[in-house]
Amino acid sequence: MANKRELKKSINYVAGDLFQECIVLKYIKKTDNTKVDEVLLDILNMQSEFLARVNHPDPGNIKKFYRRLYVDFGDAVEQIITKLQSF
Repeated sequence: MANKRELKKSINYVAGDLFQECIVLKYIKKTDNTKVDEVLLDILNMQSEFLARVNHPDPGNIKKFYRRLYVDFGDAVEQIITKLQSF
């Protein structure tokens, strides 16, 4: 398992890439601004949720907590990517 600092950097990196894709869609491809703004908010909410989860792990089985965090993060990223592909 990586340490918390590296995990938070990875979350920020992925969220930044997704945010950048939304900006490209919004300004270069001229898609619907309201839909893109909703996805931007989803990305920011996802980022803050997972950073909070990393900072405050559940007591008990730490390995199980971080495995679940990785799975949940992957699922959240996949949902955002499918939203971006629908534009």
